[in-house]
Amino acid sequence: MADLNRVELIGRVGKEPEIRTMANGGKLCNFSLATTETWKDKSSGEKKEQTQWHNISIFNEGIVGIIERYVKKGSRLFIEGALKTRKWTDQSGQDRYTTEIVLSGFNGKIILLDGRTGSSDSRSESSEPSRTATRTAREPAHHGSERNDLDDEIPF
Repeated sequence: MADLNRVELIGRVGKEPEIRTMANGGKLCNFSLATTETWKDKSSGEKKEQTQWHNISIFNEGIVGIIERYVKKGSRLFIEGALKTRKWTDQSGQDRYTTEIVLSGFNGKIILLDGRTGSSDSRSESSEPSRTATRTAREPAHHGSERNDLDDEIPF
């Protein structure tokens, strides 16, 4: 049986996505995603919550383009990627480690959970550049002139 490294998160973008161009001309994107767990304390009856912050790094140019055009601080997203830890050295020479969710190549997926107008429509984008955005089961199909203009703007 093969090993599996897959992370799925639903949360809100904590800061504006940072998009950079790499030396080879490709684009990458970094942002933080907050996931919040809520529960009711059994002893006090008080509502409690705990927020976890996740670093997201995207190396898939198709997904970076979608992030660039449609995602901002506060956007609600479904993210699927791989957990990776990388080692780096800070300015004082100390070894540091960063763990992040990485979407690259064909192993990443993002679903925008809040539409452009704040509606509950969802758009899905696979990491495969040749695929068009797919609809979730709760979305109605659009035919002919009724087709949503978002589909026309997706670059692949």
